[in-house]
Amino acid sequence: MNDVAVQVDASLGVGSSPHFSFGTTISGLDDFRREWGAQFGKRFQLPAFTRDSMNDFQVRSRGFRIHDVASVNLHGVSAVRTAGVPGCDEDLVRLYVVRRGTWTLGGLRDLDEHDVSAGQFFFRHFGQAPSFETTPRTTASILYLPTPALAPLLRGRSASGPADSAELRLLLAHTNMLQENMSGLSPVGVRTAYNVLVELAGAVLLGRFDDVEPLLAPALAQAAKGIVDRRLADPELSTTMLARELHVSPRTLQRAFAVAGESVTAYIRHQRLERARNVLNTPFTRLSVSQLAAHWHFTDSSHFIRAFKKQYGQTPAEYARSRRSGTAS
Repeated sequence: MNDVAVQVDASLGVGSSPHFSFGTTISGLDDFRREWGAQFGKRFQLPAFTRDSMNDFQVRSRGFRIHDVASVNLHGVSAVRTAGVPGCDEDLVRLYVVRRGTWTLGGLRDLDEHDVSAGQFFFRHFGQAPSFETTPRTTASILYLPTPALAPLLRGRSASGPADSAELRLLLAHTNMLQENMSGLSPVGVRTAYNVLVELAGAVLLGRFDDVEPLLAPALAQAAKGIVDRRLADPELSTTMLARELHVSPRTLQRAFAVAGESVTAYIRHQRLERARNVLNTPFTRLSVSQLAAHWHFTDSSHFIRAFKKQYGQTPAEYARSRRSGTAS
């Protein structure tokens, strides 16, 4: 792995309620504070909110915590404005990744404020919790990370850049997997997940990761799947293109997929067939089999029909008829 000290020992207590998911519906500030306090405790304190934010607080959130690491995904329907946490010395490294809207940080020692806009990330070691302001409909991820491992890489500076870097894609893929699977991990699995998360956070700062490290294979495969799912209609979609986007060799990417017993090309084909099947599920669709085959970049109609039947047990025409007659499962 890269030169980031991330080893975790049993004293971390990572087995004590390491995972949570909350706020799946829009909640008011009182509910949000109550749930945050129950799950995060005093280490990750909420700031004081301004009166207008308190009167119209509409935020969806979910996340997890492992000892001194926490990850939260937030979607704010309303704008939010805070005044920081008075007198709070937190000594944490924070990573902000904004997907939509703008997150403005204030109260920084060397900056009056800093805007993190959509498609950007901002990495900084905070000695005191900053105030912040968001625009309506802002969607962002915030990672609270351990100072000993990451502050030396920052060297007292901030780091920022595009959210589509290979290193950040791997980090976010890993945190998303943890969000979904944390409750099923063993204590050893939780410690490994913690180490990988901090390792990948360090990789964002270093601008590189160890592409032959086997522990990173799941995150690498998940990051590639995220690109596939967003770009299924791209005629250039391939193992080579994905490897180039993620700054690894095609062989490394293929090995990462092989860990889960699949191949890159098989995953792309499966997802394209699933999208085609969804179209056939649409009432009164007017797309022909040849049009579906062309849209999802199959060689020809015959190839598409064979692949569809192998996956679903019916040809596209048979499947469409069975849906119309109401006999499909």
